[in-house]
Amino acid sequence: MEQDKSTYIKSKIDELLGLTIDDTRADQLADFYEMIIEKNKVMNLTAITDFEEFVVKHFVDSLSIIKISGIKECFQKPVNVTGDIVNSDTEINIIDIGTGAGFPGVPLKIVFPDLNVTLFDSLQKRLTFLDEVIDKLKLKNIKTVHGRAEEFGRKLDYREKYDIVVSRAVAELTPLCELALPFCKVGGRFISYKGGKGGEELKNAEYAIKELGGKKGTICDYTFDTNDAINERTLIEICKVKNTSSKYPRGGGKPFKAPLHMV
Repeated sequence: MEQDKSTYIKSKIDELLGLTIDDTRADQLADFYEMIIEKNKVMNLTAITDFEEFVVKHFVDSLSIIKISGIKECFQKPVNVTGDIVNSDTEINIIDIGTGAGFPGVPLKIVFPDLNVTLFDSLQKRLTFLDEVIDKLKLKNIKTVHGRAEEFGRKLDYREKYDIVVSRAVAELTPLCELALPFCKVGGRFISYKGGKGGEELKNAEYAIKELGGKKGTICDYTFDTNDAINERTLIEICKVKNTSSKYPRGGGKPFKAPLHMV
């Protein structure tokens, strides 16, 4: 990999997030970029192909989750969501719902290698590509799972098994909560990456969040500049405070057709 790309990635992540990564991690991110651009010729993975824009809108954006209080510490060493250190053998399990081309799950795994990551998506060909990425970059403790969230959220092997659930640009927050919160352990967190209207979606999702066993946590609004454009972003943290009722998630597309709202 060309060293200048790796150097640029390191400097941009440091500049915009105050996060220092080593050469190995930067090289892996650069290789990931190259793999996506090559595969993008035959499969629609991203509309963003310019390198500098890609670094900010995909890599920096994926890693911006560390803006949420306690997340960086949680990812770097085994602690629970209240910040208490736990057994050193404890893994932090994270699932990326609707991972698409691997965002934010793959950059998070590369930069925080101790994470145990599941990349979940409904399209097998995207996951086949991500399996190639995992193999080429020699990533450990990361796997792909093919399925529909409304089905897997009911499976015992996945339901309430994850410390952190993430999802980026997948759906409106109300139906997304119904799909994501069943995967989250009590005491864990669901963090949704949103555009500038995230706060608006949060208001609409208040009933659903409570109904699904969640509680509003930190809301982080921020901006990134790319090619003289200002990109408004919002991170929405939802803390899981009680078990999700067994009636959720509903099947048959109901989270989207009939989103949870107070009657």
